[in-house]
Amino acid sequence: MTPQPNPEAGAAVKAADRDHVFHSWSAQELIDPLAVAGAEGSYFWDYDSRRYLDFSSGLVYTNVGYQHPKIVAAIQEQAARMTTFAPAFAIEARSEAARLIAERTPGDLDKIFFTNGGADAVEHAIRMARLHTGRPKVLSAYRSYHGGTQQAVNITGDPRRWASDSGTAGVVHFWAPYLYRSRFYAETAEQECARALEHLETTIAFEGPSTIAAVILETIPGTAGIMVPPPGYLAGVREICDKHGIVFVLDEVMAGFGRTGEWFAADLFDVTPDLLTFAKGVNSGYVPLGGVAISGAIAETFGKRPYPGGLTYSGHPLACAAAVATIGVMAEEGVVENAARLGESVVGPELRALAERHPSVGEVRGVGMFWALELVRDRETREPLVPYNAAGEANAPMAAFAAAAKKGGLWPFVNMNRTHVVPPCNISEAELKEGLAVLDSALSVADEYTG
Repeated sequence: MTPQPNPEAGAAVKAADRDHVFHSWSAQELIDPLAVAGAEGSYFWDYDSRRYLDFSSGLVYTNVGYQHPKIVAAIQEQAARMTTFAPAFAIEARSEAARLIAERTPGDLDKIFFTNGGADAVEHAIRMARLHTGRPKVLSAYRSYHGGTQQAVNITGDPRRWASDSGTAGVVHFWAPYLYRSRFYAETAEQECARALEHLETTIAFEGPSTIAAVILETIPGTAGIMVPPPGYLAGVREICDKHGIVFVLDEVMAGFGRTGEWFAADLFDVTPDLLTFAKGVNSGYVPLGGVAISGAIAETFGKRPYPGGLTYSGHPLACAAAVATIGVMAEEGVVENAARLGESVVGPELRALAERHPSVGEVRGVGMFWALELVRDRETREPLVPYNAAGEANAPMAAFAAAAKKGGLWPFVNMNRTHVVPPCNISEAELKEGLAVLDSALSVADEYTG
């Protein structure tokens, strides 16, 4: 599609947004949302026909890009056949989506409970774990994000929790491995793994194992920094949970459905949780959908005992039809394999080359189409380019970097002192290199704040 300029329409869209839309995670008077006219593939554009290569995949969910014709057609066909139907009935699109997801989840996670998105998937996974064990507490990591609903935000381990932290949600936070900024004074990945597991085991011992329903982790933390866990860590957590009868929950809302070059990031570590949450990439975000994949043991708990939870739009036919089409596209077009191949052959090498050229890059980490650059003022001290949770003038260096990227036609994913490289999983090699060239230029702006 060739963008056509229409600034008058853009001004009208912007005016209505400013008058009536209340935006999430924002001080309403301090934001200036871009008015978007259209999107296709790896790009979107504004009403002045300025195109941006989307290195953020929306909010890391357009795993097969924007407006994929097969998914659009599937939604249209489902709307013509059956636009909606209550969740208590067996519906073809819902049943088929559940079957296709269960085929790809690890182990015996063969029952699928559908939600509207990732946050409510986490809510229900925690409810299932508590009811299954009869225990109240949940352990989750600092440097994590699990959603914006009340329980999910309390489980979250970043500043977005603070304003809503009730202190009575039954959540205990612990440190997960992160060698670059180790809380365990580790010097190697092996040390970081062993000490992080020891820390978790000690936390469980002091909290009381019989009080803990679940340990929840993002398989690879997303917004918090794409910290790939060291070999053996997730297997060690699995072992600790088994030892104490604790439910192990993996949050794959961001990492799932091809993002890491596997259908699920758990496959990278050969680990099967008891519950697995998903959303985003399951249908590339075309219609809101999330869910919980449930093990046989937990499903059996509710075999003759009603599960006390549900949603009006659970397994919505339009969302499920989009999921069926998305999974089909990913299989037919080798999208998962593309993410793995280009992550290894292009993104990883190119980002490491950028790190050699730019003193602002402290660390490169990631896999598949799931990468982060940690930006620093000083490589030796590892002082972040901006302080933790910086805002306003304190965040000026990252704001300048992001502005330079956008000026070059690249829409970045920026959080705190990091920029993430998370483009669509079906992006082409040429598009990747186009975006990385702009990133190279924008990092020169970040370099100005080093020294």
